[in-house]
Amino acid sequence: MRRSQVAGLSTLALAFAGAACGPERSAQTPADLVVTNGRVVTVDEDLPEAEAVAMRGDRIVAVGTAAEIGDLVGDETEVIDAEGRLVIPAFIEGHGHFTGLGDSKMILDLTTATSWDDIVAQVEAAAAELPAGTLIRGRGWHQEKWTATPEPNVDGVPLHDALSAVSPNHPVYLTHASGHAAFVNARAMELAGIDPTTPDPIGGTIVHDGSGRPTGLLRETAQGLVGNLRREEMTADERAERFRRQVQLAGQEALEKGITSFHDAGTGFATIDGYRELADAGELPVRLYAMVRASNASLDTNLADYYLDDHADGFLTVRSIKRSIDGALGSHGAWLLQPYEDLPSSAGLNTSPVEDVEETARIAARHGFQLNVHAIGDRANREVLNLFERAWASSDVDGSGLRWRIEHAQHLHPDDIPRFADLGVVASMQGIHGTSDGPWVPEKLGQERARTGAYMWRSLWDSGATVTNGTDVPVEPIDPIASYYAMVSRMTRTGERFYPDEALNRMESLRAYTINNAFAAFQEDVLGSITPGKYADLAILSDDILMIPEEEIPTAVVDMTVMAGRVAYRR
Repeated sequence: MRRSQVAGLSTLALAFAGAACGPERSAQTPADLVVTNGRVVTVDEDLPEAEAVAMRGDRIVAVGTAAEIGDLVGDETEVIDAEGRLVIPAFIEGHGHFTGLGDSKMILDLTTATSWDDIVAQVEAAAAELPAGTLIRGRGWHQEKWTATPEPNVDGVPLHDALSAVSPNHPVYLTHASGHAAFVNARAMELAGIDPTTPDPIGGTIVHDGSGRPTGLLRETAQGLVGNLRREEMTADERAERFRRQVQLAGQEALEKGITSFHDAGTGFATIDGYRELADAGELPVRLYAMVRASNASLDTNLADYYLDDHADGFLTVRSIKRSIDGALGSHGAWLLQPYEDLPSSAGLNTSPVEDVEETARIAARHGFQLNVHAIGDRANREVLNLFERAWASSDVDGSGLRWRIEHAQHLHPDDIPRFADLGVVASMQGIHGTSDGPWVPEKLGQERARTGAYMWRSLWDSGATVTNGTDVPVEPIDPIASYYAMVSRMTRTGERFYPDEALNRMESLRAYTINNAFAAFQEDVLGSITPGKYADLAILSDDILMIPEEEIPTAVVDMTVMAGRVAYRR
């Protein structure tokens, strides 16, 4: 069986199904919750479609016809009539930033800005309300999505003057949609000590104008130069309350989108301590697969104490590490084999030394942890595949079954596409990035590199690689239907399809968002399909995204989310 078509049925599920569906047991133990009269697409190859699902406690106990499942309805059973709607396994967010999503709800939302003037106006309004000296934060701007290029500019990004004029007494820090660049005002640069003589940090760039003056744009690791400004003065109780609020807001948004499991792509040990506290108290709103981000020394010291598998009834798993080796394409930070088409002086940025990431790989192998490395450019992806092989060889392990991942895998040299399947490396991708970035990718890479290497979902899938889907929220909105549609259609916001031969079909795209994401987290025995024995996590959609005309897919919404056998969201 190809890794891209991971089976969802486990030995546990088969045994449980046999016990649960017998007529005697059915009569004795009614279900707690039944969803019936639906088109149940299970993503389970042994029973691809059904009409009804029965749940007891936090598990699925039976799947079958409405009549069969009706035998499990008792006096106390809650029955939900799906009225013919599509019922699928709940979506699994394959790569996002959980507290980042919550935090994005608590700062300026710049995602809808259509011009630099819009952003300046938002900051001006915030500065008028906040005491002098208060840090103003925002996230989500993207110069490629503005209707006009501001003047003057450097690489399409404005100078800080207009922003500084409306916020002379407030430091301002505005994160790019990708998270790989930030824009700051004069006050922030003054407090951080950034001037024309400040050297670029390793793996980062302080952008300057023609006269040598910093523009306010900080790429990649240069964002760290103003890191202290982002550490707002708070008491321990205030920090704890903000953390809880971030978790609450992120969980609420996820459940409204039919997501019950979330791969949190890079967080520190302290945040994981917070997750564990909430999980033990039964207060995590969704299941988290948390990837640890820390220094090599800290990883080697602490990993043994943080391995958690299916902790707190499956609400917290910690068994992976996150590293980054390059930046983002939109900020010219993706590390390329050849220079950028629109910036011939640069081939991108290597944000972490290859040797350092390779040492992380050896630490991961030593502790039995999965390693997930952010790589966007074709050179970054090649370097990661190479260092994986070297680390496995030096650690004397067979890496083919470790399920190590490359996060994003956006731009590949054609020679490296088959290596994912050959090495057993998961291509952890985000469909929505392909169609969001599509209108400007050829400008950055040139037509030929874009055609043969950008967002190669079909080529990877056909090679046998495991391809997953997600949104990289808050880089993009946490909307699985939009990202699903992107993988199916390759339709950009301009109404043009971005190299449509690389699209997946609808069922493949559903697998990428469910069972493949479960496989990528070692959770295919408990998540990713509607199978007896697995956690009772499913979603009911307003429209059948597997059947309706393709152009109507984006209009579908989640009507109901069931998590752990309980209705967690109703529209």
